[in-house]
Amino acid sequence: MIEYPLLLVFPVAMAFAATFDLLTMTIPNKISMALAASFLVVAPLTGLPWSTIGLHIATGAGILVVGFVMFIRGYLGGGDAKLLAASALWLGFDSLPEFLVTVSLLGGLLSVVVMALRRLPDKFVPGPAWLIRLHSKDCGVPYGLAIGGGALMMYPHTTWFAALFS
Repeated sequence: MIEYPLLLVFPVAMAFAATFDLLTMTIPNKISMALAASFLVVAPLTGLPWSTIGLHIATGAGILVVGFVMFIRGYLGGGDAKLLAASALWLGFDSLPEFLVTVSLLGGLLSVVVMALRRLPDKFVPGPAWLIRLHSKDCGVPYGLAIGGGALMMYPHTTWFAALFS
């Protein structure tokens, strides 16, 4: 019974990470670490077979390696790489292609919105500090928003979500 509240860790952490990235342009390491640790607790409690747990871990590790290569090349932030890996850990190999496509599409849409925002003259962006920062051409794109959105869109299609309602 204790695993049910733990299953809510993933969606809450993803929503928090996405919001935090939008507001601060950073994703704290604690979020990705909490996601990884909670997976290791929740997976056995929900009866996920050990072979499946191993495949989830391999998926997360593989995405972490790819994410760090992208970080080194300047395509992705370090927090984004870690959040992507933590998401892949929870979602697993079977959901990975659809998750990555969803994140890519959301990231593309997010980039178009940010580029449109940056075309506005400064006088039309008198909003909060995070919006003014996002308007700056020197600022990156809060890709954690796309990662979090993609993960939350995929979560209802996982065995985790089904476990919440069984």
